[in-house]
Amino acid sequence: MSAARQEYQAVQGQDLLNESEDSKHLREPIGGFSSEDEDDASPTEALHKSQLDGTPRRSPPRKGEHTTIDVSKARRPWRRFCACLIPSKRVCILITIVLAAVIGAAIGGGAWVYKSAPKDGLSPPWYPTPVGGTVENWKRSYELARQMVGKMSLVEKVNITTGTGWSMNMCVGNTGTADSVGFPSLCLQDGPLGIRFTDHASSFPAGVTVGATWSHELMRAHGVAHGREARLKGIHVLLGPCMGPIGRNPAGGRNWEGFGSDPVLQAVGAYETIQGIQSENVMATAKHYVGNEQEHFRQSFEWGLPNAMSSNIDDRTLHELYAWPFAESVRAGVASVMCSYQMVNNSYACGNSKLMNGILKDELGFQGFVQSDWLAQRSGVGSALAGLDMSMPGDGLGWADGKSLWGKQLSLAVLNRSVPIERLDDMATRIVASWYQMGQDKWEKPAPEGKGGPNFSSFSTKEIDLLHPASNSDEKGVVNRFVDVQGGNPGDPPHKIVARKVAAEGTVLVKNDGMLPLSRNRSATIAIVGEDAGPGEGPNVCEDRACNQGTLGSGWGSGASEFPYLVDPASGFKAAVKNASIKVNTYLQNDLDQDIRAKLKLNDLCIVFANAIAGEGFRSWNGIRGDRNDLNLQKGGDDLIIATTESCGGPTIVVIHAVGPVIVEKWADLPGVKAILLANLPGQESGNALADVLFGNVDASGRLPYTLGKSLGDYGPGAQILYYPNGAVPQVDFNESLYIDYRHFDKNEIEPRYEFGFGLSYTTFELSDLVLKKLKPKSALPAPRLNEVPATASSGDVPDPSTAVLPAGFRRLKKYIYPWIESTKLVKKGRYPYPRGYDEPQTPSPAGGAEGGNPDLFEPVIEVAVRVNNTGKRSGKEVVQLYLSFPDNVVEPSTGEPIDFPPKVLRNFKKVELKRGGSQVVKLGLTRKDLSYWSTVQQNWVMPVEGEFKIRVGRSSRDLPLEVVF
Repeated sequence: MSAARQEYQAVQGQDLLNESEDSKHLREPIGGFSSEDEDDASPTEALHKSQLDGTPRRSPPRKGEHTTIDVSKARRPWRRFCACLIPSKRVCILITIVLAAVIGAAIGGGAWVYKSAPKDGLSPPWYPTPVGGTVENWKRSYELARQMVGKMSLVEKVNITTGTGWSMNMCVGNTGTADSVGFPSLCLQDGPLGIRFTDHASSFPAGVTVGATWSHELMRAHGVAHGREARLKGIHVLLGPCMGPIGRNPAGGRNWEGFGSDPVLQAVGAYETIQGIQSENVMATAKHYVGNEQEHFRQSFEWGLPNAMSSNIDDRTLHELYAWPFAESVRAGVASVMCSYQMVNNSYACGNSKLMNGILKDELGFQGFVQSDWLAQRSGVGSALAGLDMSMPGDGLGWADGKSLWGKQLSLAVLNRSVPIERLDDMATRIVASWYQMGQDKWEKPAPEGKGGPNFSSFSTKEIDLLHPASNSDEKGVVNRFVDVQGGNPGDPPHKIVARKVAAEGTVLVKNDGMLPLSRNRSATIAIVGEDAGPGEGPNVCEDRACNQGTLGSGWGSGASEFPYLVDPASGFKAAVKNASIKVNTYLQNDLDQDIRAKLKLNDLCIVFANAIAGEGFRSWNGIRGDRNDLNLQKGGDDLIIATTESCGGPTIVVIHAVGPVIVEKWADLPGVKAILLANLPGQESGNALADVLFGNVDASGRLPYTLGKSLGDYGPGAQILYYPNGAVPQVDFNESLYIDYRHFDKNEIEPRYEFGFGLSYTTFELSDLVLKKLKPKSALPAPRLNEVPATASSGDVPDPSTAVLPAGFRRLKKYIYPWIESTKLVKKGRYPYPRGYDEPQTPSPAGGAEGGNPDLFEPVIEVAVRVNNTGKRSGKEVVQLYLSFPDNVVEPSTGEPIDFPPKVLRNFKKVELKRGGSQVVKLGLTRKDLSYWSTVQQNWVMPVEGEFKIRVGRSSRDLPLEVVF
């Protein structure tokens, strides 16, 4: 190793251990090399040492041919000896790192970092980036975008692809402008639950609650209301919805931001939400692409390690499970996709050309732009070539350091030909085309020309404050206009109505021994028990909602928002009683002393509340750093429920607020527990929505978006969080393949406590008369890829370097990201070592051809009809669920290899409302893609033509009374 390479490695802090062949180029300086010999290269200022403690004072927003990996050959974990010797996880991690470094240095003088790379598990290269504008639906937007980008200078193109830096402007993410053509700074803002860091905005139910409604209509309505609020706040890009994580790990810290542990449920939630958000002319963001399934080790240095973990996913599993919701997001026309923090198959997701170029932009036909998660970009030239279009928040490898991997470095890279001008033009064009596609060119112009732009600050609650908080500028102005966007104006009903409906229909009744709904027409004394039933110290007392106190309305992190208010369950219940003969006593604590237990005996009914919280890994609470440590109720919840049940003078109702599955085995079968409701994370209307369900104002119609097992072990070894590093680059092998959640339970014949899709109603339904209608014959492969709109690339003219030089007399703000270079002397042309496979032409995927994939994949092949009858005594809602079982003995035609399938997979569902005695025929279609598997050999979706498909219809994954074959 040359001295220059040793110097380079020292600068990086050994930041690129275990590189794949595809990712080795990511370590190269963004300006390229002036020498033909890679080993003689010196690092540039774009490569700077990351800080072990790089967290800013204000919490940052954290926003993912052949089989991709042979997981059977991945490295085995280190022995976890320190877990037995040292109770502190952080100390254990640090000791592991130090020991590894010492041993490695002794063995090989630093060369060990390369030897530790796994032999297999590499992500194959896919270059160059497909040019956008190949879909008819985007044609006009691209025509306008190309005209605009064609008039931009080099630095303006760079400016709109690079964030201005953390807390440099009003939003969590802000791009630069292209003033000469009137392109504004784009405001990007969290998140999927509500608008983060602002006021007078709704805090909607979390994604897991939206998923638990199983309602297409409510998913869409939620998206519309959320998009409307973003529009009125002046937000161009809303950072949601979230489909990654999908819930592979039931204890995962951010599962609650998504819609559930199944790709189809996630896909429907994403599609409807995106359609809703973008109907308000706001760009939605599908995140986190892809494999971001746990918080531990998700990001470089956040856990003391110089590298993030690698999610090692095989090609078929990636397509059929983790990428499925993203394909539907693209089919919905999503304007932006956010790449995730961690590596995928040992190449950082935001620098993985196979993921971004090959799958997302070619196979799925994505027309919008790929933005990085905040500081997920780990390279300059490499990430640009791999398909990244926008760097967020613009800083390099550290928060608010002002040392961007793009900005002026990207200008240099284009000038010295490290990054082709065609790639920069496509990056800029994708961003501008998305702006046109949403009609944002018609928005009010920002100051000084107009009154548009964001009307709030993420970094101040004052009306007048600093315009660039993290810089050295003392310039002040109006940063908050306190615009109320919660609805209530003519034509815009209050959004709390949507929030309340979603929270109510997202509440899942899993046990009811004739207890519910409650009657208001009787005399009774009712006790409300538990801290989770009360207001606590207020919903916003903890920054980023990162604590468990009072009632639980959301998880914590960038997916949370500031509550405008939070109706706690005790208040909501009292307001709903409306009967002086019903007395309500509240005991809003989890420690029940003898005096309280004695008082509980005087009550006719007790409603007890418990919860479990988790969140994003940059914060922690009570020993929980992001991912939960188990699936138990927190703050003594089990003991509280048991004590309440034993002490109450009457029956007990249990209400759980949680981020995901919890273990209920200690008390679910107690005779005194007459009803159990899983209310998930209900948002601001929590107490009102719960009262609606308890008193029967609305039917109990929520269904489980995940499986409730009897123990964490029930979910299988692949479902366990990696809590301790098993290498310099932690390796997590997705060996369970397609078998997560209910698929794992089915395969291994494990009886869950409550199965996926389960939920009770206050009425009864009967399903009958299942009929199958064939729309198309079986055929193995979809139709050939259609001819798309011809892609138009730029002319490829690189401007004179003098046009990119910082203007004389320009006053720069400290740490603000600018696109200008200081001198033309910095431009040194030379041979850039492009990544392996860069010059190898790629064959377009036969599975591509339109947004979401080959249009033939989405053509209906069969349709089933089922009659639903309400046989009960009141109106109610039923969720009709369709599960598919593939034929037996399917083999890959060219190899004879057996193809394994889960016993059944969800493929469609519909929620219907029926009055007492009502009846309706529900029709559910199945597309070619629904009936296909991903062939790693043919690199296409293949429908088995031999054997019989079984289509089962019912009320849950284990209650499927009707069956028909195809």
